[in-house]
Amino acid sequence: MLEESPARAAQAILIAAREGVLDAQALLGQILLDGRGIEQDQPLAVRWFEIAAQGGHSMARNMLGRCHEHGWGCRVEVAIAARHYRIAAEAGLDWAMYNIANLLATGRGIAENQAQALALYRCAAELGHAKSMNLLGRYLEAGHHCPQDLFAAREWYRRSAEGGDFRGQFSYAAVLAYEGRIDDALGWLRKALAGGNLNFLRVSSESLLGAHHPQIRKMADAYRLRLSQLASL
Repeated sequence: MLEESPARAAQAILIAAREGVLDAQALLGQILLDGRGIEQDQPLAVRWFEIAAQGGHSMARNMLGRCHEHGWGCRVEVAIAARHYRIAAEAGLDWAMYNIANLLATGRGIAENQAQALALYRCAAELGHAKSMNLLGRYLEAGHHCPQDLFAAREWYRRSAEGGDFRGQFSYAAVLAYEGRIDDALGWLRKALAGGNLNFLRVSSESLLGAHHPQIRKMADAYRLRLSQLASL
Protein backbone atom coordinates (compact mmCIF):
# COMPACT_ATOMS: atom_id res chain seq x y z
CA MET A 1 0.00 0.00 0.00
CA LEU A 2 2.80 2.38 0.89
CA GLU A 3 4.42 1.82 -2.52
CA GLU A 4 1.18 2.88 -4.23
CA SER A 5 0.88 6.12 -2.26
CA PRO A 6 3.23 8.26 -4.43
CA ALA A 7 1.41 7.11 -7.55
CA ARG A 8 -2.00 7.97 -6.05
CA ALA A 9 -0.69 11.36 -4.98
CA ALA A 10 0.67 11.96 -8.48
CA GLN A 11 -2.73 11.19 -9.99
CA ALA A 12 -4.43 13.63 -7.64
CA ILE A 13 -1.88 16.31 -8.54
CA LEU A 14 -2.40 15.62 -12.25
CA ILE A 15 -6.17 16.05 -11.90
CA ALA A 16 -5.78 19.32 -10.01
CA ALA A 17 -3.21 20.59 -12.53
CA ARG A 18 -5.57 19.88 -15.42
CA GLU A 19 -8.26 21.81 -13.55
CA GLY A 20 -6.00 24.86 -13.49
CA VAL A 21 -4.68 24.83 -9.91
CA LEU A 22 -1.37 26.69 -10.14
CA ASP A 23 0.33 25.01 -7.18
CA ALA A 24 -0.63 21.61 -8.60
CA GLN A 25 0.75 22.57 -12.03
CA ALA A 26 4.07 23.58 -10.49
CA LEU A 27 4.17 20.44 -8.34
CA LEU A 28 3.32 18.26 -11.34
CA GLY A 29 6.26 19.78 -13.17
CA GLN A 30 8.52 18.88 -10.23
CA ILE A 31 7.40 15.26 -9.92
CA LEU A 32 7.66 14.79 -13.69
CA LEU A 33 11.16 16.24 -13.52
CA ASP A 34 12.15 13.84 -10.73
CA GLY A 35 10.03 10.82 -11.67
CA ARG A 36 8.34 10.66 -8.25
CA GLY A 37 5.12 8.64 -8.36
CA ILE A 38 4.89 9.11 -12.11
CA GLU A 39 7.07 8.22 -15.09
CA GLN A 40 9.86 10.76 -15.50
CA ASP A 41 9.25 13.08 -18.44
CA GLN A 42 11.44 16.15 -18.32
CA PRO A 43 10.16 17.83 -21.51
CA LEU A 44 6.60 17.50 -20.17
CA ALA A 45 7.82 18.89 -16.84
CA VAL A 46 9.08 21.97 -18.68
CA ARG A 47 5.67 22.37 -20.29
CA TRP A 48 3.86 22.29 -16.96
CA PHE A 49 6.35 24.75 -15.47
CA GLU A 50 5.62 27.02 -18.45
CA ILE A 51 1.86 26.76 -17.87
CA ALA A 52 2.18 27.56 -14.15
CA ALA A 53 4.67 30.37 -14.82
CA GLN A 54 2.31 31.95 -17.34
CA GLY A 55 -0.29 31.91 -14.57
CA GLY A 56 2.03 33.85 -12.28
CA HIS A 57 3.56 31.04 -10.19
CA SER A 58 7.01 32.30 -9.18
CA MET A 59 8.52 28.98 -8.14
CA ALA A 60 7.44 27.42 -11.43
CA ARG A 61 9.11 30.35 -13.19
CA ASN A 62 12.25 29.72 -11.16
CA MET A 63 12.16 26.01 -12.02
CA LEU A 64 11.74 26.89 -15.67
CA GLY A 65 14.96 28.84 -15.32
CA ARG A 66 16.63 25.83 -13.71
CA CYS A 67 15.57 23.64 -16.62
CA HIS A 68 17.06 26.07 -19.14
CA GLU A 69 20.23 26.51 -17.10
CA HIS A 70 20.92 22.78 -16.74
CA GLY A 71 19.27 21.34 -19.84
CA TRP A 72 16.55 19.42 -18.03
CA GLY A 73 14.01 18.59 -20.73
CA CYS A 74 15.23 21.36 -23.02
CA ARG A 75 18.43 22.82 -24.47
CA VAL A 76 20.88 24.59 -22.18
CA GLU A 77 20.17 28.30 -22.69
CA VAL A 78 21.54 30.21 -19.75
CA ALA A 79 20.44 33.61 -21.07
CA ILE A 80 16.83 32.37 -21.12
CA ALA A 81 17.30 30.93 -17.62
CA ALA A 82 18.48 34.34 -16.46
CA ARG A 83 15.33 36.00 -17.80
CA HIS A 84 13.11 33.57 -15.93
CA TYR A 85 15.11 33.99 -12.71
CA ARG A 86 14.90 37.75 -12.98
CA ILE A 87 11.12 37.71 -13.39
CA ALA A 88 10.70 35.44 -10.36
CA ALA A 89 13.21 37.48 -8.34
CA GLU A 90 11.36 40.69 -9.10
CA ALA A 91 8.23 38.95 -7.79
CA GLY A 92 10.06 38.45 -4.48
CA LEU A 93 11.15 34.79 -4.65
CA ASP A 94 14.32 34.25 -2.63
CA TRP A 95 15.44 31.18 -4.61
CA ALA A 96 15.23 33.13 -7.85
CA MET A 97 17.26 35.96 -6.31
CA TYR A 98 19.91 33.43 -5.37
CA ASN A 99 19.94 31.82 -8.82
CA ILE A 100 20.19 35.08 -10.79
CA ALA A 101 22.84 36.30 -8.34
CA ASN A 102 24.90 33.19 -9.08
CA LEU A 103 24.79 34.00 -12.80
CA LEU A 104 25.67 37.63 -12.18
CA ALA A 105 28.57 36.64 -9.92
CA THR A 106 30.05 34.31 -12.54
CA GLY A 107 29.00 36.07 -15.75
CA ARG A 108 27.18 33.00 -17.04
CA GLY A 109 24.49 33.87 -19.58
CA ILE A 110 24.57 37.55 -18.62
CA ALA A 111 27.23 40.18 -18.04
CA GLU A 112 29.08 39.79 -14.75
CA ASN A 113 27.92 42.31 -12.17
CA GLN A 114 29.23 41.70 -8.66
CA ALA A 115 27.41 44.67 -7.15
CA GLN A 116 24.05 43.38 -8.37
CA ALA A 117 24.91 39.85 -7.27
CA LEU A 118 25.76 41.10 -3.79
CA ALA A 119 22.53 43.11 -3.57
CA LEU A 120 20.48 40.06 -4.55
CA TYR A 121 22.29 37.75 -2.14
CA ARG A 122 21.64 40.30 0.60
CA CYS A 123 17.97 40.57 -0.27
CA ALA A 124 17.53 36.79 -0.35
CA ALA A 125 19.48 36.42 2.90
CA GLU A 126 17.25 38.94 4.61
CA LEU A 127 14.27 36.85 3.47
CA GLY A 128 15.79 33.83 5.22
CA HIS A 129 17.55 32.06 2.34
CA ALA A 130 20.37 30.09 4.00
CA LYS A 131 22.59 29.62 0.93
CA SER A 132 22.49 33.34 0.22
CA MET A 133 23.40 34.05 3.85
CA ASN A 134 26.65 32.13 3.41
CA LEU A 135 27.54 33.91 0.18
CA LEU A 136 26.74 37.30 1.68
CA GLY A 137 29.08 36.35 4.51
CA ARG A 138 31.85 35.64 2.01
CA TYR A 139 31.47 39.06 0.38
CA LEU A 140 31.55 40.74 3.79
CA GLU A 141 34.52 38.71 5.03
CA ALA A 142 36.56 39.54 1.94
CA GLY A 143 35.35 43.13 1.60
CA HIS A 144 34.44 42.18 -1.96
CA HIS A 145 32.44 45.04 -3.53
CA CYS A 146 31.49 46.19 -0.03
CA PRO A 147 33.25 47.40 3.13
CA GLN A 148 34.83 44.52 5.01
CA ASP A 149 32.78 43.60 8.08
CA LEU A 150 34.05 40.50 9.86
CA PHE A 151 31.44 40.66 12.62
CA ALA A 152 28.57 40.80 10.12
CA ALA A 153 30.18 37.99 8.09
CA ARG A 154 30.33 35.83 11.21
CA GLU A 155 26.66 36.46 11.97
CA TRP A 156 25.57 35.58 8.45
CA TYR A 157 27.67 32.39 8.56
CA ARG A 158 26.05 31.49 11.87
CA ARG A 159 22.55 32.07 10.53
CA SER A 160 23.35 30.11 7.37
CA ALA A 161 24.69 27.21 9.43
CA GLU A 162 21.67 27.20 11.70
CA GLY A 163 19.46 27.40 8.60
CA GLY A 164 20.87 24.07 7.39
CA ASP A 165 23.21 25.08 4.55
CA PHE A 166 26.23 22.77 4.54
CA ARG A 167 28.50 25.43 3.05
CA GLY A 168 27.38 27.86 5.72
CA GLN A 169 28.10 25.22 8.34
CA PHE A 170 31.62 24.82 6.97
CA SER A 171 32.15 28.59 6.89
CA TYR A 172 30.93 28.99 10.46
CA ALA A 173 33.14 26.10 11.58
CA ALA A 174 36.15 27.91 10.10
CA VAL A 175 35.30 31.02 12.13
CA LEU A 176 34.86 29.00 15.32
CA ALA A 177 38.17 27.20 14.75
CA TYR A 178 39.90 30.56 14.32
CA GLU A 179 38.38 31.66 17.64
CA GLY A 180 39.75 28.52 19.31
CA ARG A 181 36.34 26.91 19.80
CA ILE A 182 37.51 23.59 18.40
CA ASP A 183 34.76 21.35 19.78
CA ASP A 184 32.06 23.65 18.39
CA ALA A 185 33.87 23.83 15.05
CA LEU A 186 34.08 20.04 14.86
CA GLY A 187 30.35 19.77 15.51
CA TRP A 188 29.53 22.05 12.57
CA LEU A 189 32.05 20.26 10.36
CA ARG A 190 30.24 16.99 11.06
CA LYS A 191 26.92 18.58 10.13
CA ALA A 192 28.42 19.89 6.88
CA LEU A 193 29.89 16.45 6.19
CA ALA A 194 26.47 14.81 6.53
CA GLY A 195 24.77 17.18 4.09
CA GLY A 196 27.52 18.01 1.60
CA ASN A 197 27.54 17.05 -2.06
CA LEU A 198 30.42 15.61 -4.09
CA ASN A 199 31.98 18.87 -5.19
CA PHE A 200 31.74 20.41 -1.72
CA LEU A 201 33.34 17.36 -0.11
CA ARG A 202 36.15 17.33 -2.67
CA VAL A 203 37.04 20.99 -2.19
CA SER A 204 36.52 20.98 1.57
CA SER A 205 38.65 17.90 2.19
CA GLU A 206 41.55 19.64 0.48
CA SER A 207 40.94 22.79 2.53
CA LEU A 208 40.89 20.84 5.79
CA LEU A 209 44.31 19.36 5.06
CA GLY A 210 45.76 22.86 5.50
CA ALA A 211 44.09 23.49 8.87
CA HIS A 212 46.35 24.52 11.76
CA HIS A 213 44.65 22.47 14.48
CA PRO A 214 45.26 18.70 14.25
CA GLN A 215 41.67 17.75 15.16
CA ILE A 216 40.35 19.98 12.39
CA ARG A 217 42.95 18.63 9.97
CA LYS A 218 41.95 15.07 10.88
CA MET A 219 38.42 15.78 9.62
CA ALA A 220 39.83 15.65 6.10
CA ASP A 221 39.89 11.85 6.41
CA ALA A 222 36.17 11.73 7.18
CA TYR A 223 35.42 14.07 4.28
CA ARG A 224 37.45 11.95 1.85
CA LEU A 225 35.77 8.76 3.07
CA ARG A 226 32.32 10.27 2.57
CA LEU A 227 33.40 11.52 -0.85
CA SER A 228 34.45 8.03 -1.94
CA GLN A 229 31.18 6.57 -0.64
CA LEU A 230 29.06 9.06 -2.60
CA ALA A 231 31.19 8.70 -5.71
CA SER A 232 30.62 4.93 -5.70
CA LEU A 233 26.82 5.22 -5.66
